[in-house]
Amino acid sequence: MLYWISYALEGHFGPFRLMRSHALLLAFGTFLAAFLTWYMLPKLWHLMPRDHGKAILGKDGMVSAGKPTGAGVIVTLLALPAILLAAPLSVCDMGVLLCMYAAMAFGFLDDASEVPWGQLKKGLLDAGVSLGAALFLYAGHGGDVWMPFVKGVWSIPWWLYLPGAGFLLWFTMNATNCSDGVDGLAGSLTLISLVCLAALLYLVIGYAPVARYMLVPCNPLAARWAILLMTVVGALSGYLWWNAEPSKVLMGDAGSRFLGLLVGVGVLITGNPFLVFAFAPIVLVNGGAGLGKLVLLRFFRKLGLDVRPPSMLPPELQERQNLLVRLLHDVRFPLHDHCKRVLKWSNAQVLMRFMILQAFLTPLLFILLIKVR
Repeated sequence: MLYWISYALEGHFGPFRLMRSHALLLAFGTFLAAFLTWYMLPKLWHLMPRDHGKAILGKDGMVSAGKPTGAGVIVTLLALPAILLAAPLSVCDMGVLLCMYAAMAFGFLDDASEVPWGQLKKGLLDAGVSLGAALFLYAGHGGDVWMPFVKGVWSIPWWLYLPGAGFLLWFTMNATNCSDGVDGLAGSLTLISLVCLAALLYLVIGYAPVARYMLVPCNPLAARWAILLMTVVGALSGYLWWNAEPSKVLMGDAGSRFLGLLVGVGVLITGNPFLVFAFAPIVLVNGGAGLGKLVLLRFFRKLGLDVRPPSMLPPELQERQNLLVRLLHDVRFPLHDHCKRVLKWSNAQVLMRFMILQAFLTPLLFILLIKVR
C-alpha cells in the first residue's frame, strides 16, 4: 500500500518516493511485524483454545497440555497489516495470499475442534487450497520453469503446471505441519528457509544483472515477494520469542500450514521447483518422509503384507514379516520423534542439531542446484 501511496505523496514532498524502495519496504515490514507479534501475542493468546497434549506419547506428549494453541492465527493476522502496507502485491498475488490465510483458517478450526478432523477431510481441504494457490501463481507469473544442472527455460502448460505445483504446495504444507512437535522446531527451520528464499528472490531472481550472470530467468516481481517473505519472518521471530523452550504458546496447525504453504509458494516464485530440496531439506526429511512411510505401508497392505508394528505381533510372525516393512517400523516419524525416543536427544539437542543441519545443507544444495549448470 505504501508503494502506491508514494505516487500521490511525492508531489507534496519529494522524499516520499523512498516509499517505493524495496529495501526500505522490506526493512519496514519485517520490523513492524516483529514488534506487533512480540508485543501483542502475550495479550491475545488467552483467547486461544488449550492444547490437550498427546497421551499416546507418554510424559513428553503431555508437556504441552494446557498451553494456548492455535496461536498461528494471531501471528498471521498480526502480520497481515504489515504485509498489506509493505508488499506491493498484484491482484493474483493477493489471491495467493488469500489461499494462505484459508489454509491458516482450516488449521485453526481443526485445532479448536473437540474432535480432530480426519485425514481425508484435511487432505482434501489442503489439496483445494494448494490448487487455488497454484492457479493464482500461474495467472500472475506464468508457467516458465528452469531446471538444475541444465540451461534453458521451459514453458509449462497450465494442465501440467497446476497439478505439479499443487502437489508441491500440498507436500510442503503437510511436511511443515508434521515437523511441529518440538518447541521452536518448525518455526526455526521455516525461518531459515524463508530468509534464504527472500535473499534469492531479492538479490538474484529479482535483479537482472545477477540473474543473467547466474543464467537464471529474471522475475521483476520476485523482489516484492521477498518483502512478503521477510515480513512473515518478522512475525515468526516475534512468535519464537515466546515459543522458545519452555514455550508459553503453541503455533498449532493454523501457523504450520500457513508457513508450509508460504515456503512452497516462495520456491515456485523462483521458477525452479527443485529448489525446495535446497531450502527445506530437514523439513522435508523430518515431516515429509513420514508421509512417504505412510504411503508405502498402505501400498504394502494392499499387496497383502502384514504392516502392523513388530511389537504388536507374536514372535513367530515377527520373524516372517517382510524385511522392508520391519525396516520402515524401525524409524519413527516425524524424525524428531525418533531422535527423542530412540536416540535420547533432548528437545534442545533436536532443535539445535536440526537447525545446524539445515543451515549447512541449504547453501551446499543451493550451489549444486544453481551453479552446476
